[in-house]
Parts: sequence; structure tokens; C-alpha cells
Amino acid sequence: MLRRFCMAFVLTLSPLLATTAQPAPATGQQVDNFELNDFRGNAVALRDYQEAKVVVLAVLGTECPLTKLYGSRLQELDARFGSEVAFIGLNANTQDSVTEIAAYARRHKITFPILKDLGNKIVDELGAVRTPEVFVLDSQRRIRYQGRIDDQYSVGVIRNIAKREFLADAVKALLAGRNPRKSYVEPVGCHIGRVRTPIADSKVTFSNQISRLLQKRCVSCHRDGEIAPFTLIDYDEVVGWAEMIAEVVQDQRMPPWHATQDHLKFMNDRTMSDEEKELIYSWVANGAPEGDSSMLPPPLSFPVADWDLPKKPDAVFQIQETPFKVKAQGEVKYQWFTVNPGFTEDKWVRAVEIIPGNPEVVHHILAFIQLSGETQLRGARGYLAGYVPGMRADSYPVGMAKRLPAGAKLVFQIHYTPVGSEQFDQSKIGFVFMDDADVKQEIVTTSAVNSRFVIPAGASNYQVKASSEKSPTAVTLIGMNPHMHLRGKAFRYNIRLPNGDTETLLDIPAYDFNWQTQYRLATPLRIPAGAQIQCIAHFDNSEVNLNNPDPTTDVRWGDQTWEEMMIGYFDVAVPKRVTATGNTRPSAEARLRQIFTQLDRNKNGVVELKEIPEKYAARIKAMDSNGDGKLTVSELNAHIRRVKLQKP
Repeated sequence: MLRRFCMAFVLTLSPLLATTAQPAPATGQQVDNFELNDFRGNAVALRDYQEAKVVVLAVLGTECPLTKLYGSRLQELDARFGSEVAFIGLNANTQDSVTEIAAYARRHKITFPILKDLGNKIVDELGAVRTPEVFVLDSQRRIRYQGRIDDQYSVGVIRNIAKREFLADAVKALLAGRNPRKSYVEPVGCHIGRVRTPIADSKVTFSNQISRLLQKRCVSCHRDGEIAPFTLIDYDEVVGWAEMIAEVVQDQRMPPWHATQDHLKFMNDRTMSDEEKELIYSWVANGAPEGDSSMLPPPLSFPVADWDLPKKPDAVFQIQETPFKVKAQGEVKYQWFTVNPGFTEDKWVRAVEIIPGNPEVVHHILAFIQLSGETQLRGARGYLAGYVPGMRADSYPVGMAKRLPAGAKLVFQIHYTPVGSEQFDQSKIGFVFMDDADVKQEIVTTSAVNSRFVIPAGASNYQVKASSEKSPTAVTLIGMNPHMHLRGKAFRYNIRLPNGDTETLLDIPAYDFNWQTQYRLATPLRIPAGAQIQCIAHFDNSEVNLNNPDPTTDVRWGDQTWEEMMIGYFDVAVPKRVTATGNTRPSAEARLRQIFTQLDRNKNGVVELKEIPEKYAARIKAMDSNGDGKLTVSELNAHIRRVKLQKP
């Protein structure tokens, strides 16, 4: 299974844009009485709320990610303002059934009515375009505010809290007898799935070209049980998303592919051809006609049920013992889980896949190998696999596999993103193994990493560089996977050859934390001994970056998303080695911890730098990341992690 949104993006403009522009705001317009049925079949009219001083009309859908995030928020506002304010939901999406509307209301605990606007008559009179979009009516039922609910959520942006509460401010102003400070804020979200009038003789139809294009680019994710928020299989569902499909293609939001086409070729490149893009534009501009259903292609089949692996997995492990609860809103810190697979002999991993139990809330999962007896992860060297948006489970090239040592544990880092309602997740990992005799080369994950940076507050294009160690022998490059957090802006991989020449391998001018793609080479690249990988990253810590948690603060290395990382992971294949035995010399980590314990005389977990012997001074001072003249256990651990990340 491809766990991603699988629609390609475009680089060209299209006449279609003229049909999707936001109409002029309806501020001051009188809204006449209307009557529609709610999802229970009960008739509800605007005049039923004559006693309310303010009425809020909320245009909603059931599957748009932003509408999901704001469902609970609208219910909270309804409860906060009480009987003086009436909330009424309107759903005009052709693809949303009354059963789906009922499920949406139940999931978000919505008690105000949600009415089905068949034929989109009311939303047309309002001039609504998006879901969610709100209209605030005064006591005379004139529109006094139109647009966004607040600025917490946007396309690809989730803030901890809303900085501006447009809807709440407008309601409070009207209740206080004042004019709202803003009468219009352009809404963001999904296009309303309006009833369309197709052109009868359109050469491009769903049954002919578009269904096949969706199968090729989209259906692997846009089907039941996958990461995409809606399916793109049946015409009645797809037609409601026609304008939205065209928009995400036009805006380069889909597919999640951010690399240029100027350098190496990648097996998982999801870029659409110009011809495919024009098919979408033509179909939507012609009213999204269905065409002759007898021309539909046969449904896609997926050979391994529930997995994207080449065969049924040889071993499967639950990541959490019991389902983990994800709260409805706010930020969830990274969660860590450990699994002991109980392997008594080395295993060679031909393919591995992590499947989120609840794709709605799982942003990413990273799996690491923790060797027997270790207490800390080994950084890039211990990286095993990951689930992140844009990644699929590909088998390694023939004769190549990753070693999972006997006695090792699996450690998982999971990043959850709330979706507006309480959710639960229990994810799993599956392995396909390979016989030892068939393994010719071992896949090793290493990196170019820089953890000693400070991104100044307000900096819009701060550069950070990192280089790997020079390769002691010739290796084969398999793939690359850059990692930054919310301030990440751009990332580039270069290779410096032994003769000093530098070539670009991968250029990502618009890095997106929401889509951390693993770039798998179409043809593995032989790297000579003495070469090294050089990575150049740029960060945007300014207020222009809507993802920025706080543009007023300097940013340093850290695990959480409000901190930053600069890691250029890459996979190389090396000749299969024989596991070394009999080495009793303590590791560098063990020796460093031993020194710390000796210097920490009062055993409070803090070493005063002014009291340490001269021979240790320079090294330990470098570990004092905050410069307070003290070395703590957490600073020591952070230093060890940085050193390990830099090791191949």
C-alpha cells in the first residue's frame, strides 16, 4: 500500500482558475428565511431562531481535513455563547450522504443542527466557496462577517493555539453592539462539492480517461482504510471533489514530491506528465462528465491484503501493547515505545513496513534498533525503517538486506497530530526476511548531520551545512531521506569526489515537514572510496513561515517539532560483514559516562565546569550546550546522540 496522498501537482497555469476564484464578500447582504432538513429528516428554518441575537451559519463537509479539525471547535463556541447565539450547519457536498453527516456530528459531539443543502441553493445565495466557511448574521439577519473560524489550522499548518479568533471576535462584537473589526477573512479548506452541469460531448470523461488516471496516481491511497481522507474510486464520490482535485494539482500540493527533476532519477517519483495534468483541467472545466460507464477499467487489486510488502510478512509485531489515546486538539509530544521481538539469531530484512493503526492521527513513526546491552540509540546507524507521509514499503535491491541483530530491541518514535476528535492508535510493523546465503551486500543507514547550530529569531533563510565522513571503501548509494522540523525550508545533497569535484545528487527547494519523502534511486549509484556526502539545509524562522511555532526565539537542536534537526540520512550497500566477537574494550560512550560519574562528586547529576581537571576541561565545556557553566546528564546524553549520528 502506498501510504500517501497520490495526486500529482502541476507547474503550469490553467484557465480553470477563473472558475474557482473566491466571489466578492457578501457582507451586509440580507439572508432571507430558508427551510431545509437536517440529517435526521427534521425540517429546520432560519425563522426558528428569532430569539437569537446572532446566528452563525457554518458551511461544512464530512471528509475535508480542516472541517474535521474545526467540528469540535464550532461545538465549543456554540456552548460558550449559549442561547444568545444560534449555530446552524449547512452541508451542500454532493458526495456527503445524510448517514455520513450524522456520523460527523456524532464523532465531534455536535448538538446544533446540520442541514443538507440539496442542489447547493443556500450556499450559492450566500456566495460560499469552502468548507469550513462561516457567516455571522446580526439580529436583522444581515451578514456581518464571512470567512475563516480562526487561524489555528490551515492547509499543511497546525498551530498550538489560534492567534486570531475571527468568528468569536465577530460574535462578541455584535453581542456588545459593536461592528466586528473584520468583516471578511478569506476562508481556507476544501471546495464545496456542488452539483455540476457536464458538457455532453466532452472528449474527456471519468469513465474513460480520469478513472484510469486516478487508478495510476491516486487510488492506492484514496481507498478505504488508507491515509487519504476520502476515496477516489466511484464517480459519485469523485465528482464532488472535482474542483478540489484541480486545485491541489494546480497549487503543487499533490503529489507529495518536492525534488527537482534536474539530477538523479528516483523510482518513487510521482510527478504527473503535462498530458495527465491537462486531462484533469479539461474534465473539470467541462463539468466533470461521467461518460459511458461501460468504458470503466476493471478495479485495482492489491495482492497482499493490508500490506505493501512483496509477500505476506514473516513476522508482525504490535508497536503498542494497548491502543494509545490521542486527544482531540492541541499538541502531542513525541511518544516512545519499545518492543522485544525475541530473535535469538540475526535476521536479514529484505523488506519492512510500518502500518499506522489510525492514519488520521499518525504523522510519522520511526523505528530504531537498540542492541542488546545498550541504553541509548545509535542515531543514524540504528535507524531501521519509518512510516512518514510519502513513504512506501519497497524491497531492497536484489542481494541486499538490512541486518537485525539477535537480542536487539525495536524502539519506536511516534508523532501524533490531533484531528478534532479523540482517537486511538495501535500500529504495527511487519518484516519480510531473507536467507543468509542470499545476502551479498548489507544495507547501512548513515548520515551527514549538524547539531551545533543556532537559528536566529526572524531569520528567513538560515543556512546549515553538514558532511559525512569520507567513505573508507567504495559503496553503493541506495536512497536519501532528509529530516528537518517545522522551520525546514530547503535541503540539498551533494557528493564530493576524491578529486575535489562536487555534484548535486538531490535538490529539494521546498521542503515540507508534512511529507518527508524517502528518495529511492531508480539506479543505485556507485560511490568511490574517499568520497563524502555534503548536505546543505536552509531554515525559515521568520513570521512568513506559517508553520513556525515562534519566530521571536532562537532555535537549537532538539527532538520536538518546535526545536530543529538537520540530518541528511542516506542508505548505502556494503559487502556483508561477519559479526565481530571478543572485543572487551569499553565503548567511547561507556568511558565518557564513567568520567562523568567520577566528576559528579555529590551525585546530583550536575558537573560544575570550574571544578573539573584541566585535561577534561575543553571537551566537557563543548558539551555545555546552554553555556551556564554546568554539565547535566541531559546535556551529556545529547552530546552522545550527536556523536553517534555523525558515525557511519
